[in-house]
Amino acid sequence: MVQTNEVVNDSLSSNGLIHHTNGSLEERLDELRRLMGKAEGDPLRIVGVGAGAWGSVFTAMLQDSYGYLRDKVLIRIWRRPGRSVDRATAEHLFEVINSREDVLRRLIRRCAYLKYVEARLGDRTLHADEILKDGFCLNMIDTPLCPLKVVTNLQEAVWDADIVINGLPSTETREVFEEISRYWKERITVPVIISLAKGVEAELEAVPRIITPTQMINRATGVPIENILYLGGPNIASEIYNKEYANARICGAEKWRKPLAKFLRRPHFTVWDNGDLVTHEVMGGLKNVYAIGAGMVAALTNESATSKSVYFAHCTSEMVFITHLLAEEPEKLAGPLLADTYVTLLKGRNAWYGQELAKGRLTLDLGDSIKGKGMIQGISAVKAFYELLSQSSLSVLHPEENKPVATVELCPILKMLYKILIMRYLTSFPFSPLPPIIFSGELVHGAKRILIKYYLLLKVYADAFSYIQILVYVMIKTHAI
Repeated sequence: MVQTNEVVNDSLSSNGLIHHTNGSLEERLDELRRLMGKAEGDPLRIVGVGAGAWGSVFTAMLQDSYGYLRDKVLIRIWRRPGRSVDRATAEHLFEVINSREDVLRRLIRRCAYLKYVEARLGDRTLHADEILKDGFCLNMIDTPLCPLKVVTNLQEAVWDADIVINGLPSTETREVFEEISRYWKERITVPVIISLAKGVEAELEAVPRIITPTQMINRATGVPIENILYLGGPNIASEIYNKEYANARICGAEKWRKPLAKFLRRPHFTVWDNGDLVTHEVMGGLKNVYAIGAGMVAALTNESATSKSVYFAHCTSEMVFITHLLAEEPEKLAGPLLADTYVTLLKGRNAWYGQELAKGRLTLDLGDSIKGKGMIQGISAVKAFYELLSQSSLSVLHPEENKPVATVELCPILKMLYKILIMRYLTSFPFSPLPPIIFSGELVHGAKRILIKYYLLLKVYADAFSYIQILVYVMIKTHAI
């Protein structure tokens, strides 16, 4: 990716949100600096916290675009020290380096090539923070990034940051930002935080509710929610860095989301802005839940296009149902929200995990952090949504039996994923391939509230060798009140 100083003109987006006319990159940076009250000679300090695939790519995109303006902006990324690179990964990394002439020449110029030769031979151990400085993310070795300024001391990284990019998994967000809050006690200015995390926690005490990453950050640091934004969209990190066209929404208070959308926008990366923070974060967590199921369906039906498309239709119905329970007037599942769900079910790491699990290449005992992929956030999200929707205080009226039932009883896909991933109801992998999944029914929207009923028939049997196989026929019927 090469820095450009071109002028980009935006037109009205198809969803009717924003648009501004963009000037040069330096003009956009100057506009943001003025908004943040930065004086001449005082650079805007941007820090990425967390160096997973998307967090690293996002920081690298900023470095590519604005890094040459060193007197006006400083861009850094924090990751924990000490993570070693195993021999097999070092060998693969060496192959990647030698397959890319531009990367090879860059490392030779920086006198950094020899350490990769030594690691390939087993004479040296590389570390994740060390290779990130050269532009290699441990979770995305095949996509070299630009060199990055890496800081392994969290206090040094964040204490004077103006903008913090949360690239941590949702499961780590609260803990890390509680530590960050200790370094911000003496701050006079309030930072702006952009969260990339897609996951949730369930809070079951008092009034049951979902806690999103921006809420975790708000609680941990005391930074006003107006200064905390969420950015999400149909984003496959490696493809975005390779300049494949993508779009995203930055959600939050108008004061920050509009100038930040303009600041982040690129010819290949369109950023819209939206005020519905809750729906986008909830959907960001839900899509990872259903992506695991999508991966399983793909594996079990031998990539049946019919089965995958019907699963998509009905998992999005569950997503719509759940968001209508958790938000008064949620954003429609359309535009970037729908695209984000689609691409995650199609190619995200959670879908990959579901496929590998169903094929027997992974086991549940490996946990939710997978080598070379990072955190599979859909697993913790399955648990959070299931526990929340099992609460009696969130019960809904059964559309046929006319009696209150736990909301989760109307979400059979979520229930089955909970049984498989959390209760470990199925103990043997791989699953046998399934015949195409059969669905019937149509989605009907009520004026003020939507109730969706699914019927799920599961038949499990074992042969003489105790090899567990699955035969799933799904019959779905939709009702509305």
